[in-house]
Amino acid sequence: MKSISQLLETADQYTQDLPPLPCKPVLRPPLSTYLDCALHDPAATPERVVQLCEDAMDYQYATVFVNPLFTSLVKKTLDGSGVHTGTTAGFPLGAYPTEIKLAEAKAYLDLGADEIDMVMNIGLLKAGEYDFIFEEVHQMAEAVHAQGALMKVILETCLLENDEKIISCLICKEAGADFVKTSTGFSKSGATIEDIDLMRRVVGPQSEMGVKAAGGIHTLQETLALINAGANRLGTRMAREILEEAKQVGIE
Repeated sequence: MKSISQLLETADQYTQDLPPLPCKPVLRPPLSTYLDCALHDPAATPERVVQLCEDAMDYQYATVFVNPLFTSLVKKTLDGSGVHTGTTAGFPLGAYPTEIKLAEAKAYLDLGADEIDMVMNIGLLKAGEYDFIFEEVHQMAEAVHAQGALMKVILETCLLENDEKIISCLICKEAGADFVKTSTGFSKSGATIEDIDLMRRVVGPQSEMGVKAAGGIHTLQETLALINAGANRLGTRMAREILEEAKQVGIE
C-alpha cells in the first residue's frame, strides 16, 4: 500500500502532466446498465419511490438510489429484478464524524442496500488532512465490502481545485473505494466532461476503478459525452427520458 507521501508525489506529477486515458471508452450496450436513477427529493413519497422502482425494472437500470428511509422499500420492490438498491452516507455535506458514516452504512446495508455512496469530508481534504481522508474511506470500504456491497466516494468536484481532485482520486483508489463520483446534485454544479476525463486519467482503467458522473445529466447527448470521457456509471433523475431518447435514435 502506498503512503500518503507517495500519493502526494504522484499527485504533483499529475498536476503538471496528467497520464493519458488508459483506453478509449466505448459504450457497451445496453445503455440502461450505466444508469443509476436517483430520487433524493425530501418530499418524495412511498408511492413515488415505488413508481421509480417499477420504471427501473421496466428499463433495467443499474441501481435505484433513494433517501435512506426508503432503502428497505426499494429492496423489497426490486426483489428478483436484477436492479440494485442504493443509498447514501454522510449526504449531502460530508461533514460527519467517521463513526456516524460507518453506522449509517452498516444500518443501510442491513436494510438491503447493495451500494453506498458516501460524501467525502471536503473541508478536511482542503485542509490537507489526507491521513484522515484515507482512513475514513478505507474504513468505509472495508465495512461495505464485508457485506458484499459497493462503495463510491462523492468528491463534490465543483468545490475542488484540480490538484484537490487529483489527490482525492488517488487516495480513494488506494483506500479501496470502488468508484469516485463527481457530485451530490445539491451543490453549485454537477458532472463535467473535464472532470470525468481527469478522474479517469488519474484512477486508470475501469477494471481498476469506476468513475461515476452525477448532477445535471438530463439528455442522451450529455450521457454519451460523459461515457466517452470515461464514466462507467451515471446518476440521473432523467433515466427514463434518456433511454426513450436513445431508443428513438437506435441506441440500445
